Amino acid sequence: MMMASNRDEVASANIGRRTVMRVLSFARPYRKAIVLFVLVIVAQALLGLAPALLFRQIIDKAIPEGNRGLLHLLAAIVVAAAVTNAGLAFFERLHSSRIGEGLIYDLRVRLFDHVQSMPIGFFTRTQTGALMSRMNNDVIGAQRAVTTTLGSVVSNVIVLATTLTAMLLLEWRLTLLGLIVLPVFIIPAKRVGRRLSGITREGFDLNSVLNTQMTERFNVSGALLVKLFGSHKKESAEFSERAGRVRDIGIKSAMYSRTFLIALGLVGAVGTALVYWLGGQLVISDTITLGTLVALAALITRIYEPLTALSSARVDIMTALVSFDRVFEVLDLANPLIDADDAVELASPRGEIQFDHVTFRYPSGKEVSLASLEIGLSGSVDDGPGAEVLHDVDVMIEPGQLIALVGPSGAGKTTLSSLVPRLYDVTEGVLRIDGHDVRDLTLDSLRAAVGVVSQDPHLFHDTVASNLRYARPGATDAELVAACKAAQIHDVIASLPDDYNTVVGERGHRLSGGEKQRLAIARVLVKDPAIVILDEATSHLDSENESLVQQALAVALAGRTALVIAHRLSTITNADQILVLDGGRIVERGRHEQLVSSDGLYSELYRTLVRGDLEGTVRPG
Repeated sequence: MMMASNRDEVASANIGRRTVMRVLSFARPYRKAIVLFVLVIVAQALLGLAPALLFRQIIDKAIPEGNRGLLHLLAAIVVAAAVTNAGLAFFERLHSSRIGEGLIYDLRVRLFDHVQSMPIGFFTRTQTGALMSRMNNDVIGAQRAVTTTLGSVVSNVIVLATTLTAMLLLEWRLTLLGLIVLPVFIIPAKRVGRRLSGITREGFDLNSVLNTQMTERFNVSGALLVKLFGSHKKESAEFSERAGRVRDIGIKSAMYSRTFLIALGLVGAVGTALVYWLGGQLVISDTITLGTLVALAALITRIYEPLTALSSARVDIMTALVSFDRVFEVLDLANPLIDADDAVELASPRGEIQFDHVTFRYPSGKEVSLASLEIGLSGSVDDGPGAEVLHDVDVMIEPGQLIALVGPSGAGKTTLSSLVPRLYDVTEGVLRIDGHDVRDLTLDSLRAAVGVVSQDPHLFHDTVASNLRYARPGATDAELVAACKAAQIHDVIASLPDDYNTVVGERGHRLSGGEKQRLAIARVLVKDPAIVILDEATSHLDSENESLVQQALAVALAGRTALVIAHRLSTITNADQILVLDGGRIVERGRHEQLVSSDGLYSELYRTLVRGDLEGTVRPG
């Protein structure tokens, strides 16, 4: 336990120094607004001193002298000061909110942009729920700190400084007596702050686990899997156990905070009693006036209130810094797939593809992921470099050629195709598009030249038209209709309740598999790329749907370079070149007739495909 406590203290110290500097860097664009904000708080603090000092004058001068005019004037000044202070408080809150919300807006947008640009390896390893928790809960935690705690801390520091100065000028002995209890505020605050920082981080991690479970179970595919193979009671029990841990953390955090504030309130009461006790004796001995004691008693509460607030603010700040630190942890994760400084646009792409002795291994977790996003509460993602998946692949593909990729499951077909849009970088060798190393091209221009239709195409929970325009936002309605007619899907869309404005449901679950495939092909036609990749786009379709998809593909592939990973014979036999992969190597290449007669791996796979087609079944290949 002592070792864990020491680790928490070191972690809290490191988080504080490092993270505060990062937060300040985000605040730079708001420097002028922050200066104005501080000036308003100073004015508020000075106006806050007015009532106590004016009451002193009322008690010591206006009342003893029976001066009604002075009494009216001083009372009017007190009211005017209160009204002015209320107006300044409104302005201060408005200004602090604009600064805080603006800063959080910048942070949120930066985080979304960074995560969205991460390589696909990041998403294959990251728990979606943990990532969503980081982007929502942690950003909201940071938002609270900036919009609420920031103004409170600055205000209380200035109030404390101005109040102490006024009290020292009125009576230094009573002021020092009131400050005797100051260490009692500071020491517990540091200890509680460290403890709450650790509790908060643990709570965030537990919430990430809950979010992950909900994200995976509440989408259509997850819900279907649970209903068909899972156990409702088991899922509920697991969620209940995890939610119980979150509940216990919340109770522990609340009790630490409440106990701390109660203790501070008691200390403040003792300090105020001491001031009245000694001050009363000084009044009796005519050392100070009654008005001075009343003013000091009023001002002493202005010391303990900010002291209490600042002590709890330190707890809030340490808690919030955990949120900031978790956000910065994601922002600091390096993205290996970025544009080179001298990257050029791929202008007027022709579709030539060259794999020049390409070798590839998947990156290790340490290269693309975070332990806290990948495996939840503990552990490491440093699993070392992956094994080589592709070995010395050397192929030249001419513009407009149809290339079929064939091989057993796990041979590297999908991996090879994923290198073309630079979802990953080659480990060795060079991949060129139109003679350019893909690493020398801008990612936007490269990916604009590539269209993909996968085995299970993804559709957003949006309208048909929006899903189609995702490929090219400026596409006209006429262009959408033309693409859908070419993809053999227009009649289906026209029969929907709101035709092209019909919402397709999450991941397109309102459409059949064949309809989704044809809509995905239409999306590629709207994009109009030079290179098309088909990743087993017809493997799960029945004969009727396959016929429609094949008609759509004939249009989609016309005049374009195509890489086709397929199980069905119609695509394979018509290919300009067939590449047979096995164990990450190209073991055979040529046209269909040549390879069938060679009695090699392709011939064996072909005979399996023939049997599958004759039996009307789909065989894994």
